Amino acid sequence: MWVNGSGNDRFETATPVTQPASHYKIAEAARLSGVASSTLRLWESQGLIAVGRTKGGQRFYTAKDIALIKRIVWLRQIEGLNAAAIRAALSANPAPRTNLASAPISANVGRKLRALRHAAGRTLKDVADVLGITASTLSTFERTSQGVSFKTLYDLAHHFGTTVSELSGERERDGRALVRSGAWRTWPRTTPGITVQVLAEGGRQMDCHRFVLASGASSEGAYGHEGEEFVHIIAGRLEISLDQSDIYDLHPGDSLYFESRRHHAWVNRHDGETILIWINTPPTF
Repeated sequence: MWVNGSGNDRFETATPVTQPASHYKIAEAARLSGVASSTLRLWESQGLIAVGRTKGGQRFYTAKDIALIKRIVWLRQIEGLNAAAIRAALSANPAPRTNLASAPISANVGRKLRALRHAAGRTLKDVADVLGITASTLSTFERTSQGVSFKTLYDLAHHFGTTVSELSGERERDGRALVRSGAWRTWPRTTPGITVQVLAEGGRQMDCHRFVLASGASSEGAYGHEGEEFVHIIAGRLEISLDQSDIYDLHPGDSLYFESRRHHAWVNRHDGETILIWINTPPTF
């Protein structure tokens, strides 16, 4: 994990602490990052990552650690950098801090989904089999509200006849007519490397969001629903594919308008943060 000392970013070995429920064991971190557990141990020995440990010495990983690991994967696989070059790249361009003015809306997405599953009389395996995920993945999500892809989050909401916006609690509160810069409320960070900030609150006819994507962050699959969507890139780059046929490489200032029923997938291939405005109408996501 990154800490800041005397103006220079450096790694600091975490002291043993009790593992919070929202953190991941090494096997979960490996699955979420798309690398082997042995690779995570290697990168730790090379000084690329530093993780917390329980009093018993067991490694655990935060969502911030997962985002950093995905960035290292991108630098290794796409840029072809070795360990020394990756360390230099991370030191020269550390992951930006989350805007402290952003307040979370709710952290209970997992519990809400578990309640919906119980009300429907479905087991973890029942739901997991339908969605093509493992029961352990679903169990982790219900417990921590973290650890699923953006696509899986949508699939879960759709499966239970609701939307991600409703699960996040975004539509439960009275909408403010004016939302000041930096005062955006945020969705629960269910997916590492993806921050969704709410630009218009309440039961509106449009879902208006500001996305902040770490390098390598993606939907991890395509999804579609009713409505229309508008995307505008503020910084970085975003690749969006529609129906696996039309692929758009969007740069700052670019906009894209498309029908939501077209199955869309996206990824930040930029070596750095991508920021964009994303609007859905009606609010079916």
